Amino acid sequence: MPFVTIGNDKVYYAEHVPASPRGAPVVFVHGAAGSHLVWGAQARALGEITRAVALDLPGHGRSQPPGRRTIADYRDVVLGLLDALGFDRAVVVGHSMGGGIAQTLALSHPDRVAGLGLVGTGARLRVLPAILDGVLNDFDHTARLVVDNSYAATLDAAMRERALAEFRACPPVVTHGDFAACDAFDLLPRVSEIRAATLVLCGREDRMTPVKYSEYLAAKIPNARLVIVDGAGHSVMLEKPDAVNLALVEWMRIF
Repeated sequence: MPFVTIGNDKVYYAEHVPASPRGAPVVFVHGAAGSHLVWGAQARALGEITRAVALDLPGHGRSQPPGRRTIADYRDVVLGLLDALGFDRAVVVGHSMGGGIAQTLALSHPDRVAGLGLVGTGARLRVLPAILDGVLNDFDHTARLVVDNSYAATLDAAMRERALAEFRACPPVVTHGDFAACDAFDLLPRVSEIRAATLVLCGREDRMTPVKYSEYLAAKIPNARLVIVDGAGHSVMLEKPDAVNLALVEWMRIF
């Protein structure tokens, strides 16, 4: 099990490496209360082309706590991972909060970001008080509220229960810090400064970060391409993995 030490944090990552890697490596960053597991299908698909890494942010999955309470602090962890793995530049793909982390990294360290994948995210990530406060006050109800809004209406019962279990696996204090970080995140005035080639992707039924968020990113980022996946919600990479893999593999050909 690969771990790296970043500052005082022991951070876990999973990786897939082809026999003959080509192009820039790719780093996958999960969202609030998530883990590297949400990127399993995508890491395997891109791992047939290049070195593909999916990390657990501090406090999530197999990485040690504590978590963080700002997007910039999580950005520093991802930057530390690039350093630890010897990646001068990487394609950084982030979902939801991970997309905010990826945008922040692209703006603060443009020389380290070869490309940007923004999945189910936005330039601003406001969080409903019912979710932000509910994580600490009524965790079970809030977990169900988040899961209900993170998938398309066609989500089957078995997948819903798995999603609930994965959300509950993240300690409430870490999840609250994640949502607080999202709520304070706002790059609306600066997102047009991003120069990295960008793929913006979202599910058409996304209720957490609706399609208009992705349309805004694609319109404001100069070198951006927009892909909307039908029949999927906020967790598009889990709901429609084949469609997301196809879009990512095709896009990665430019690197």
